Amino acid sequence: MNKQQKSKVEVIQIPTPDSSPGALRERKRRDSDLLFSPLAYSIGERLKNRPGFLAFIFCFLMSPVFIEASETPPSYVFKQALPGYVYSFPKDHGSHNDFKTEWWYYTGHLTTEKGGEYGYQVTFFRVGSENAQIQVSPSRWAAKHLYFAHFAISDISRRQFFFTEKLNRAALGKAGAEEGKYLVWNEDWMVREEENGTHHLRASQDKFAIDLVLTPLKGPVIHGENGISQKAEGVGHASHYISFTRLKTEGTLFVEHQPIKVTGISWMDHEFGSNQLQDYQVGWDWFSIQLDNQTELMLYHLRQRNGNPDPYSSGTLVFSDGTWRHLKLEEIQIEVLKFWQSPLSGGNYPIQWRVRIPGYGIALELAPAFENQELRPEKTGVIYWEGSVNVAGSYGNQKVTGKGYVEMTGYAGKFDQKI
Repeated sequence: MNKQQKSKVEVIQIPTPDSSPGALRERKRRDSDLLFSPLAYSIGERLKNRPGFLAFIFCFLMSPVFIEASETPPSYVFKQALPGYVYSFPKDHGSHNDFKTEWWYYTGHLTTEKGGEYGYQVTFFRVGSENAQIQVSPSRWAAKHLYFAHFAISDISRRQFFFTEKLNRAALGKAGAEEGKYLVWNEDWMVREEENGTHHLRASQDKFAIDLVLTPLKGPVIHGENGISQKAEGVGHASHYISFTRLKTEGTLFVEHQPIKVTGISWMDHEFGSNQLQDYQVGWDWFSIQLDNQTELMLYHLRQRNGNPDPYSSGTLVFSDGTWRHLKLEEIQIEVLKFWQSPLSGGNYPIQWRVRIPGYGIALELAPAFENQELRPEKTGVIYWEGSVNVAGSYGNQKVTGKGYVEMTGYAGKFDQKI
């Protein structure tokens, strides 16, 4: 007779997790370190070279601190650009991490000893994560800010345009921006303010590289009114906006790794804010103009969905002595004289303009050094035109010439990025 053996069931008591605030913070710290570990980072590094928003999604939007499925991550509250901001230099040339979006923007024109002409653009961007748990995470892998950068060269003599980009987060110091002092970098691209007040700017791509020293010939210009540059209706739809409108430029341009001494003039913009544009705005046309009578002009022409200029479009006229005056939309006249359609993006861009400031007797015509200066970044997906222009006309009763840069967004699709 077979004996039937009864199975023995062992009951295991699973301990209840400590739900105290301190224990919860410690578990989230460990989970954060896991998600922001070297393995996760290395995967992100490999993915970031794929086209489109894949790197952006993986390395930034899709890398929150671990939370339970039922929990909705709270949003981080960034500061808004509000009237009454008091600037302090050189501190305000550095990063402002309590604002969501920030950029440092250089454009300029370079001339070689043999008369070769080049335009250049170098831009460093910082975008803060809206996930509050990421922002307060103690993990050094937490993607609190995304850093991307653009570098373009316009070879004016040959009518050729070259562009490259970088995308990184701050992990392991690959990219970053110092608070309280001016030092911004993305891998081997960088800009910093030296002790003597000059800016040292460096960027590179396969065919070209620059290593430049820029000396401000005028002090910083603060755009807008009462400390803000208003961009749309409503509180906080603004930025704090600073420019160096005339920088003596000298250094080295590398063409296929061969160094060439260059001199020229540059322009620098620095903006920070958290929620500048409204949904009814589809893009902008930005103009920086440097005239040979030592005056400069910045114009910011915002476009609404219905095609009309936004009433918050504005400008700044910088006089030869470094003082400046804010210009409202009704003081500015911009007429498009010609359009150009990109054969690659299909964007239909204005490409030649007549600019008038009647109150100062300014009448200028702007034409591109050549038409195809369109940037098509793969890593951020925002297509825009940014290029060198020639300027000629009159200021008062005097003829003037000059150089400039024009940036246009929203012509190859609505500019709907949150900035």
